[in-house]
Amino acid sequence: MKKTIFTGAGVAIVTPMNADGSINYNALGTNIDYQIENGTDAVIICGTTGEASTMTDEEHIECIRYAVERVNKRIPVIAGTGSNDTGYAAELSKKAQELGADALLVVTPYYNKTSQRGLAAHFTAIADSVDIPVILYNVPSRTGMSIAIDTYDALSGHKNIIATKEACGDISFIAKLFETCGDKLDVYSGNDDQIVPIMSLGGKGVISVSSNIIPKETHDIAQLCLDGKYTEAAALQLKYLDLMNKLFIDVSPIPVKEAMNIMGMNAGECRLPLIKTEQSKIEALKSAMINAGLIK
Repeated sequence: MKKTIFTGAGVAIVTPMNADGSINYNALGTNIDYQIENGTDAVIICGTTGEASTMTDEEHIECIRYAVERVNKRIPVIAGTGSNDTGYAAELSKKAQELGADALLVVTPYYNKTSQRGLAAHFTAIADSVDIPVILYNVPSRTGMSIAIDTYDALSGHKNIIATKEACGDISFIAKLFETCGDKLDVYSGNDDQIVPIMSLGGKGVISVSSNIIPKETHDIAQLCLDGKYTEAAALQLKYLDLMNKLFIDVSPIPVKEAMNIMGMNAGECRLPLIKTEQSKIEALKSAMINAGLIK
């Protein structure tokens, strides 16, 4: 059996920006400490929520370096190193390993996409390039393609491919994934509204957007599942369900950054092409935050 990278709730942490669009490392450090102090079990840096797609290479590498140093081995740091260019992803993955990342998060190729055979070759090449664990990332709504069950089964035999972040939204598909891969592949929920269903099937936790603003509560949902207390976990999941859904009222991470700013957490704005959401959506988000007890 492969060694699990983490159990519980990992935060897909946002990248705070200054007014001029540069990265606000002071705010990032404050947010990392806040996450750890509130029970978050892993930090995922430079993912979709972290706006890695609009970072320069230098920024991407510096964010990973900064997160590794700030966390200082308190919890695992997982670096997003995915790309639709296999060679580039492999080089970035090697650099993340050199910087001290504990694991990698690697998304399926986008735009040029590929076949299932191509997917297997892509992920294998990246996993072959490093000696640290790799978490696959299946998010069809973002990339336009999905990892098939047979492809998962083949990839789960690789010694470095430890887990997947599943954000397909299809519980039946995920149940089939558990049935097929068993203990050869850990599964993390990639959707905050599906933590309890996925963990009830055997999932190890969640890689969460909501953790940016409710780290303790998201950790507690996952921990209750790990403790076998699914009724309590479900009650907590449902308590925050509207808030979790409102964090996707616009393209992520626009809403979660808006929520953080409302809470005084200094996230700044997103980089283009993402722009500030409409006032009506901000009001809906605020209403959910009030109901969740985050603001008055």
